[in-house]
Amino acid sequence: MATDAQQELADLRARVAELETRGPKASRHRPRALFAALLILLAAVFTPLSAVASWASDTVGDTDRYVKTMEPLAADPDLRAAVANRVTDAVMRRLDVETLLASVEPADRPLAGKALDALSGPVTTGITDFVHGVSLKFVSSDAFATLWTQLNTRAHAAVEKALTGSGGGAVKLTDDAVTIDLAPVIDQVKQALVDNGLAVAAKIPEVHTDFTVMTSESIGKAQKGFRLLQLAGFWLPVLTLLLAAGAVLTAVRRRRALVTTALAVAAGAAVLGLALWVFRALYLDGLPDGVSQPAAGAVFDTLVRFLRTTVRMVITLGLIVALSAWLTGEGRAAARVRAAWTGGIGAVRDATGFEAGPIGEWVHRAKTWLNWTVVAVAAATLLAWNHSTAAVTAWIALGALLALALVEFLDDREPALTAGAGP
Repeated sequence: MATDAQQELADLRARVAELETRGPKASRHRPRALFAALLILLAAVFTPLSAVASWASDTVGDTDRYVKTMEPLAADPDLRAAVANRVTDAVMRRLDVETLLASVEPADRPLAGKALDALSGPVTTGITDFVHGVSLKFVSSDAFATLWTQLNTRAHAAVEKALTGSGGGAVKLTDDAVTIDLAPVIDQVKQALVDNGLAVAAKIPEVHTDFTVMTSESIGKAQKGFRLLQLAGFWLPVLTLLLAAGAVLTAVRRRRALVTTALAVAAGAAVLGLALWVFRALYLDGLPDGVSQPAAGAVFDTLVRFLRTTVRMVITLGLIVALSAWLTGEGRAAARVRAAWTGGIGAVRDATGFEAGPIGEWVHRAKTWLNWTVVAVAAATLLAWNHSTAAVTAWIALGALLALALVEFLDDREPALTAGAGP
């Protein structure tokens, strides 16, 4: 009993001594902790800027990438409807029904009459509906998808100038807007009208009408900053990674700093996602009359879809890293989770009667290196993946978790007795 009391007294004195020496140490480490906090803050601030810079460089600054980004719009119903409406209006403004019908050749009049007989209501209204139906049918075809790609290739320089201000005097913006000339589409629609029995459409002269892809007035004030981000498209993400790594390495408690840094980076990406949502609403509200808001919204969503993908990926990665760092920490809750993990895998191994033998002994000795190898392979896979998404990040994390479970399953904590040992 006396020995136990003396031991408790010695432990208490050691604890008091530790607490007494902790104060000066905290004072010495305070500048280091403040510097680490500053690096974490900078990493959080640079995260959304890095995402925008990478998107501006890869999507806005590259014609092929931009065209590939805009390709899905050819199948968007809102854009198809807006283009069909625009083409119909342009055709009907050039279509003088009475004059054109009077000028129809006698041989063509039966075909024209047959086409018009199928129309209901006033002639002009019926022709408008007919032209709109033919236009909508064409914009729903594969031919329009091919034409849409060609038109966006020509329009890319104007898009880059609208967003970044670059492009020089050779690139013009019409009324502070990026527009696509629908003349090739109208030509195809005119031919379709002729093929459908309205031969008078062949007498319509060449029509040029613009379809607004985006307006630059709303973003003109941010062009200089956007241009700088575009130029820093590669280096800014690298700088952000270095700031995050520096914050963790500088901190006194590195594991806690890793959790905080990962959550701060995820929060920075979430702020960008919220900013995109707010800017979209403001952008659509500021559109001039005559521009289809559903189509403009579809264009905006398509143009920034890779940026939104990056936002979701960074948030997912930040949460995974923070959770992993917390689970490997010294907290009681984390210890209970780890105990449940090892206990569950051990129960499965015991239930199956699996014995790894020499492999299990080797895994036990090399377990730390094996676990770090799994983490390194997962990180390298994520970095090598071209434009990874949140789903890809989650699957890579799940694969790493399964690999860690396999290492735990093969780990033989009770190696067999060496040869020659007594019974």
